[in-house]
Parts: sequence; structure tokens; C-alpha cells
Amino acid sequence: MQLPPVVVALPFPSSLMRVASWNVNSAKARLDHINDWLAADGVDVLLLQEIKSQTENFPRDLFVEQGWYVAVHGQKSYNGVAIISRYPIEDVICGLPGDPYDEQARYIEAMIAGTRVASIYLPNGNPAPGPKFDYKLAWMERLYARSQQLLEDEVPVVLGGDFNVIPQDIDCYDPPGWAGDALTRIESRAAFFKICYGGYMDALRALHPDGAYYTYWDYQAGAWQRDNGVRIDHLLLSPEAGDSLVAVGIDKGPRGLEKPSDHTPIWCELLQRDSHAG
Repeated sequence: MQLPPVVVALPFPSSLMRVASWNVNSAKARLDHINDWLAADGVDVLLLQEIKSQTENFPRDLFVEQGWYVAVHGQKSYNGVAIISRYPIEDVICGLPGDPYDEQARYIEAMIAGTRVASIYLPNGNPAPGPKFDYKLAWMERLYARSQQLLEDEVPVVLGGDFNVIPQDIDCYDPPGWAGDALTRIESRAAFFKICYGGYMDALRALHPDGAYYTYWDYQAGAWQRDNGVRIDHLLLSPEAGDSLVAVGIDKGPRGLEKPSDHTPIWCELLQRDSHAG
């Protein structure tokens, strides 16, 4: 289902910042897809997850040569997050604060044109219960703590990425079939909504409260062809960002390409005063 367009009258001189998030399931395997999408979409900031690349091996030069700014927090063969931006990337933080022993590359944060953005690849947590699920919940508690710290600066904040959480049954094509999975367990959902209730807006549901919209389709069993998807990629906005939300959507096009990622981009547009946009 395609999201309907949203049109907002602009009451003062302004610009739009288009922020997107995409779990690409290997930057190397999907390099052409990423490059083509950047050229075609008009996105200003792209948050990538699961790049599966060490920092030094990420194809930074390809994007820099085209005028993009790049920040990467990589890891060999697994995980990895990155930010690609039209604007300079400043004050970069690699790794989610709160556990100095956590070596998994799942979080990168930076300031871009007056907006604080974070690219998030939240742990899957399966099998649940078990150690991996415990790690997921502990990671989400750290994310909540960081999200609260970010609110103190009273600047627009976008927490975007693959949260590996299906917030509600409407976000899943087959809720009974997913019952008990780490992505739908009550603990995971409670931790997700704790962040939302702590001051963050689920951008998609803010403008489109009803209807089933998906960002992930498994490679198996014809899930894409049958539209058997789930919504696990999210853009959470602080009050300052939420007040500027103009539009939000899911671009299903990349999922239909040859050798695609199993995820597809989700994007939002934020209205920015000129003082934030330069």
C-alpha cells in the first residue's frame, strides 16, 4: 500500500530536510542500489544499517566524490551503521553509550544542519527467551536512556533505523504466526513504547494512524510477492522534529529490484527554518 501524499502550506521562509533509513543487508552487495537511490530520491540524510563492513572498507570515496559527507561505524561481516549526508556531519558518536564493553557496531549519532540524527540497528533478540533476548532488552534500555539525554538539548532529533520491533499487530501480516518472536514479545513492544511515551513520535503513525504498512519482507516463501511483510524500520522524532514533520512514506521500489535488500527505505520530511538549514 502506497502512502498518500501530505501537502502542508509553508508559513515562513524555510527548507525541507528529507531523512531516510534503510537496512541494506550488506553495503557491498547493494552498492549500486544505494548509489542509484541516492541519485533518484532527493534524500538529504540517509541512515544505513547492517552494512556488514569494517569502517575502513566501507566505500566512502564513492560517495565523497559525488559530494556526500559520510560517517561510518563498521564491524567485520556483521552489523555496522553509517550516515550519508548532503550537509556536513559533525559531533559524531560511534556506539550506544551505557556499556563500554559492547563491541557490536549498532549505533552512530551525529549533528547535521541543526538536527541530531542516529542510525540504529537494534538487536534481533531471537531466540527468546535467552541471552540474545536479554541483550536486546538491555540495549533498548540504554537507547531509552540516550533518547532522554538527547531531549535535554531541545533540538530536533531523529532516531532512525531497523528497530527489530513490530510495535502492534497491525504492523504484521500474520500476528498469530509471529507470536512469541522477539520482535513481537510484550517486553520488546513495551521497551519501544517506553521511548515513544518518553517524548518521541512514531513518524509514520503520526500521519498515517491506520492501515498496514511494511518495511521488511523475508526472502523466503514468496513473502515479497504475497506482500507478507512487517514494519520494523522506524523514524522516531523528538518534539522539535515532530512539530516540523511534513510528510512520511515508505519507498517499496528498491525491494522489487534484482538481488534486493529484504528491507526498503522509510523516509520523512522535516520543515526547517533557514537558521537550521545552512
